[in-house]
Amino acid sequence: MARHRIGIIGLGKIAQDQHLPVIAASPAFELVAVSSQRGLGAPGAARSVREYAELLALPDVEAVAICTPPQVRHRIARAALLAGKHVMLEKPPAATTSELADLVEIAERAGRVLFATWHSQYNEAVEEAARRLEGERLRSMRVTWKEDVRRWHPGQAWIWQAGGFGVFDPGINALSIVTRVLPDPAFIRQATLHVPSNADAPIAASLEFGSGEGDAAMRAEFDWRQEGEQIWEIALETAAGRSLLLDRGGARLAVDGAVLVDRAPAEYEAIYARFDALLRAGHSAVDERPFRLVADAFMIGRRIDVEAFHE
Repeated sequence: MARHRIGIIGLGKIAQDQHLPVIAASPAFELVAVSSQRGLGAPGAARSVREYAELLALPDVEAVAICTPPQVRHRIARAALLAGKHVMLEKPPAATTSELADLVEIAERAGRVLFATWHSQYNEAVEEAARRLEGERLRSMRVTWKEDVRRWHPGQAWIWQAGGFGVFDPGINALSIVTRVLPDPAFIRQATLHVPSNADAPIAASLEFGSGEGDAAMRAEFDWRQEGEQIWEIALETAAGRSLLLDRGGARLAVDGAVLVDRAPAEYEAIYARFDALLRAGHSAVDERPFRLVADAFMIGRRIDVEAFHE
């Protein structure tokens, strides 16, 4: 079966750490070209260009993975769809919900596949948690997502600018798991955003959720100032008294204290397998729910100024 000929636009950390090695090992994709404003190339890519328009003009590029900062993603994705390319979007998929809605409409009109990825959903433990919570009522949820921004996002000034999402860049991973596993929709009821005095985006956030069913106590704490042990966990308790703990970013699941799933993450391998299936079926996949929760947090959130952040 012929491989999909793909290009990558934006060669930052996530593209280099995940997309390039996964494509290189994939039997379903062939890397044809890359676009980097810094002039970076990639092993195996026949073409390396600076301007994304040059990549989109290549007739042998069937699809593109857009790995740029979210502030410019809409413009690039729109141009790609109109140029007849299928599009994979890194998370978060755009800078605003309106931009994402526009891309969905353009993809449908153009007959192109649009795939908004949420890599944390592609863990076996997440799928198992969703299965076990199906039909259950929730008593409580506690999300703790605390990491060291200096370790995971070094030198990325764009992430502190308006539209860069700040701590919601990793926090949206937690929300993507929440929206995948909860048996009922969750809504942001209150949000507190801690914003450094020299930044536009928050370094920490506290969220309170409500649900259309019941009065479960649901909270989330995101913090980019964590030193030492990094914490990515979601603890849930059902009304029937069963406890579930998803930790290691969704890679491990324990139910009532017994570990049921503990796998090394293979999120991006699963993402590209899904993209392959979508391309062969001609179907798009855009889950807007994690993105809407972030937008709601910014919309109703109370801003608290905190000390300046310096790397």
